[in-house]
Amino acid sequence: MFEIRPAVASDHASIWSIIGPVIRAGETYTLPVDMTQSEAINYWIASDRHTFVAVENGRVVGTYYLRANQLGGGSHVANCGYMTDAGARGKGVARAMCEHSLVEASKLGFLAMQFNFVVSSNERAVRLWLSMGFEVVGRLPSSFRRPTGDYVDALVMFRTL
Repeated sequence: MFEIRPAVASDHASIWSIIGPVIRAGETYTLPVDMTQSEAINYWIASDRHTFVAVENGRVVGTYYLRANQLGGGSHVANCGYMTDAGARGKGVARAMCEHSLVEASKLGFLAMQFNFVVSSNERAVRLWLSMGFEVVGRLPSSFRRPTGDYVDALVMFRTL
Protein backbone atom coordinates (compact mmCIF):
# COMPACT_ATOMS: atom_id res chain seq x y z
CA MET A 1 0.00 0.00 0.00
CA PHE A 2 2.76 2.47 0.91
CA GLU A 3 6.14 2.66 -0.77
CA ILE A 4 8.80 3.43 1.81
CA ARG A 5 12.07 4.70 0.42
CA PRO A 6 15.08 6.74 1.48
CA ALA A 7 14.39 10.47 1.55
CA VAL A 8 16.06 12.65 -1.08
CA ALA A 9 16.57 16.40 -1.24
CA SER A 10 13.44 16.88 -3.35
CA ASP A 11 11.42 15.45 -0.42
CA HIS A 12 12.40 18.24 1.99
CA ALA A 13 9.32 20.39 1.34
CA SER A 14 7.04 17.38 1.81
CA ILE A 15 8.88 16.37 4.97
CA TRP A 16 8.48 19.90 6.33
CA SER A 17 4.74 19.83 5.54
CA ILE A 18 4.52 16.81 7.85
CA ILE A 19 6.97 17.61 10.63
CA GLY A 20 6.28 21.35 10.77
CA PRO A 21 2.72 21.06 12.12
CA VAL A 22 3.71 18.30 14.56
CA ILE A 23 6.56 20.40 15.91
CA ARG A 24 4.37 23.52 16.12
CA ALA A 25 1.65 21.59 18.01
CA GLY A 26 4.17 20.69 20.72
CA GLU A 27 2.19 17.65 21.88
CA THR A 28 4.45 14.71 21.01
CA TYR A 29 8.06 15.75 20.42
CA THR A 30 10.52 17.55 22.67
CA LEU A 31 11.52 19.91 19.88
CA PRO A 32 11.22 23.69 20.18
CA VAL A 33 7.86 24.73 18.74
CA ASP A 34 9.52 27.71 17.07
CA MET A 35 12.11 25.70 15.10
CA THR A 36 12.62 27.13 11.65
CA GLN A 37 12.02 25.00 8.60
CA SER A 38 15.77 24.80 8.01
CA GLU A 39 16.49 23.78 11.61
CA ALA A 40 13.77 21.13 11.55
CA ILE A 41 14.88 19.63 8.25
CA ASN A 42 18.51 19.62 9.38
CA TYR A 43 17.46 17.81 12.56
CA TRP A 44 15.31 15.26 10.72
CA ILE A 45 17.88 14.41 8.03
CA ALA A 46 21.08 14.84 10.08
CA SER A 47 24.15 12.90 9.02
CA ASP A 48 23.85 10.51 11.99
CA ARG A 49 20.58 9.05 10.73
CA HIS A 50 18.88 7.34 7.84
CA THR A 51 15.72 9.19 6.83
CA PHE A 52 12.85 7.60 4.94
CA VAL A 53 9.53 8.70 3.48
CA ALA A 54 6.29 6.78 3.05
CA VAL A 55 4.65 7.51 -0.29
CA GLU A 56 1.08 6.83 -1.36
CA ASN A 57 -0.01 7.61 -4.92
CA GLY A 58 3.07 9.78 -5.44
CA ARG A 59 2.48 11.84 -2.28
CA VAL A 60 4.68 11.74 0.83
CA VAL A 61 2.36 10.79 3.71
CA GLY A 62 4.89 9.97 6.40
CA THR A 63 8.55 10.14 7.33
CA TYR A 64 10.86 8.56 9.83
CA TYR A 65 14.51 8.52 10.79
CA LEU A 66 16.60 5.65 12.08
CA ARG A 67 19.84 6.09 13.98
CA ALA A 68 21.96 4.60 16.75
CA ASN A 69 20.38 5.39 20.10
CA GLN A 70 23.80 6.03 21.67
CA LEU A 71 27.43 6.07 20.64
CA GLY A 72 30.07 3.53 21.59
CA GLY A 73 28.82 0.75 23.84
CA GLY A 74 25.16 1.62 23.12
CA SER A 75 25.48 1.82 19.35
CA HIS A 76 23.92 -1.61 18.79
CA VAL A 77 20.51 -0.24 19.85
CA ALA A 78 18.53 1.71 17.25
CA ASN A 79 16.30 4.72 17.82
CA CYS A 80 13.64 6.13 15.50
CA GLY A 81 11.32 9.09 15.19
CA TYR A 82 8.13 8.87 13.11
CA MET A 83 5.66 11.47 11.87
CA THR A 84 2.59 11.04 9.70
CA ASP A 85 0.75 13.61 7.61
CA ALA A 86 -2.42 14.69 9.44
CA GLY A 87 -4.59 13.71 6.46
CA ALA A 88 -3.15 10.19 6.43
CA ARG A 89 -3.47 9.34 10.12
CA GLY A 90 -5.39 6.18 10.93
CA LYS A 91 -4.52 4.58 7.58
CA GLY A 92 -1.61 2.42 8.73
CA VAL A 93 1.23 4.73 7.70
CA ALA A 94 2.94 4.69 11.11
CA ARG A 95 2.58 0.90 11.36
CA ALA A 96 4.10 0.47 7.89
CA MET A 97 6.98 2.80 8.77
CA CYS A 98 7.61 0.98 12.06
CA GLU A 99 7.60 -2.41 10.31
CA HIS A 100 10.02 -1.00 7.72
CA SER A 101 12.27 0.49 10.40
CA LEU A 102 12.51 -2.82 12.25
CA VAL A 103 13.68 -4.54 9.06
CA GLU A 104 16.08 -1.72 8.19
CA ALA A 105 17.50 -1.67 11.70
CA SER A 106 18.19 -5.40 11.51
CA LYS A 107 19.85 -4.98 8.10
CA LEU A 108 22.08 -2.29 9.58
CA GLY A 109 23.18 -4.65 12.36
CA PHE A 110 21.19 -3.23 15.27
CA LEU A 111 20.15 -5.78 17.90
CA ALA A 112 17.33 -3.81 19.52
CA MET A 113 15.29 -0.63 19.21
CA GLN A 114 14.52 1.88 21.95
CA PHE A 115 12.22 4.88 22.06
CA ASN A 116 13.61 7.20 24.71
CA PHE A 117 10.73 9.58 25.29
CA VAL A 118 7.24 8.51 24.20
CA VAL A 119 4.79 11.08 25.54
CA SER A 120 2.20 9.09 27.50
CA SER A 121 -0.68 11.28 26.31
CA ASN A 122 0.15 10.20 22.73
CA GLU A 123 -2.11 7.20 23.26
CA ARG A 124 -2.29 6.16 19.60
CA ALA A 125 1.50 5.89 19.41
CA VAL A 126 1.74 4.03 22.72
CA ARG A 127 -0.89 1.50 21.56
CA LEU A 128 0.87 1.06 18.22
CA TRP A 129 4.32 0.52 19.71
CA LEU A 130 2.91 -1.99 22.20
CA SER A 131 1.22 -3.86 19.35
CA MET A 132 4.57 -3.91 17.51
CA GLY A 133 6.23 -5.77 20.38
CA PHE A 134 7.71 -2.87 22.32
CA GLU A 135 7.55 -2.95 26.11
CA VAL A 136 7.44 -0.06 28.51
CA VAL A 137 10.73 -0.43 30.38
CA GLY A 138 10.67 2.91 32.14
CA ARG A 139 8.40 5.78 33.10
CA LEU A 140 9.65 9.33 33.53
CA PRO A 141 7.09 11.01 35.80
CA SER A 142 5.78 14.42 34.73
CA SER A 143 8.72 14.88 32.37
CA PHE A 144 6.83 16.38 29.41
CA ARG A 145 5.12 19.75 29.59
CA ARG A 146 2.23 19.98 27.18
CA PRO A 147 1.35 23.32 25.54
CA THR A 148 -1.59 23.54 27.94
CA GLY A 149 0.93 23.71 30.79
CA ASP A 150 0.06 20.36 32.36
CA TYR A 151 2.71 17.71 32.83
CA VAL A 152 2.48 14.09 31.66
CA ASP A 153 4.78 11.11 31.92
CA ALA A 154 7.12 9.99 29.18
CA LEU A 155 7.75 6.32 28.52
CA VAL A 156 10.92 4.49 27.57
CA MET A 157 9.98 1.66 25.21
CA PHE A 158 12.21 -1.18 24.03
CA ARG A 159 12.23 -4.33 21.95
CA THR A 160 14.84 -6.70 20.65
CA LEU A 161 15.15 -7.31 16.93
